[in-house]
Amino acid sequence: MFAPTDLFDLTQTEHAALFAGCTYAWEALPRIGEYTRAHLHPGLHNRCDGIAWIAEDVFIGEGTVVEDGAMIQGPAIIGCHCQIRHNAYIRGQVLIGDHCVVGNSCELKNAMLFNNAQIPHFSYVGDSILGYKAHLGAGVKISNFKLDGTSVSVECEGRRIDTGLRKFGALLGDRTDVGCNAVLNPGSIVGRGSSIYPNTNWRGVLPPHHIAKNRAAVEVAARRAQA
Repeated sequence: MFAPTDLFDLTQTEHAALFAGCTYAWEALPRIGEYTRAHLHPGLHNRCDGIAWIAEDVFIGEGTVVEDGAMIQGPAIIGCHCQIRHNAYIRGQVLIGDHCVVGNSCELKNAMLFNNAQIPHFSYVGDSILGYKAHLGAGVKISNFKLDGTSVSVECEGRRIDTGLRKFGALLGDRTDVGCNAVLNPGSIVGRGSSIYPNTNWRGVLPPHHIAKNRAAVEVAARRAQA
């Protein structure tokens, strides 16, 4: 399930060429910057609601709205009919498809969003790819760097694959959904149509059409009488 076509519908992006020759989908991550610079034709066809800071090496398509306080560094290619909301921070080397949402106080860096992907509130997405109609709940954090600084490995069915990448956040397949305040550790891969419940600390590979649940017990106690 690690090939690009295992996770993503490549017809739902204008940038399918990024994956050419990739055996594993994560091999596209270090290509994002070079690919973006090579295919960038700067131009701002969007509307700004308020004052936003947008670098010169950025393309934004028609119908996209960039709200007050957003900062967009290049190189970046942003599609049509997107919402770049208040105080969003796009740090460069970012490819965003059509009809996407980058929400309030979200930060993106070296990332790709397929069409209709949504990151609505308070999330960090670095060195990651979100598939068609992938959705992050409020406060989802994608960790892209191991504490010991070594390269990220992917483990599945007892097999470990060294990706050779020191920075690798997550690959979220088409129509995946990650609940509020979940944390995805480096090298997380979530198969198509799968969900991760809120507050889950996830590591590893979640197969397609599965659910990862946080079963932490909640203690309920009677309140002490107030003096």
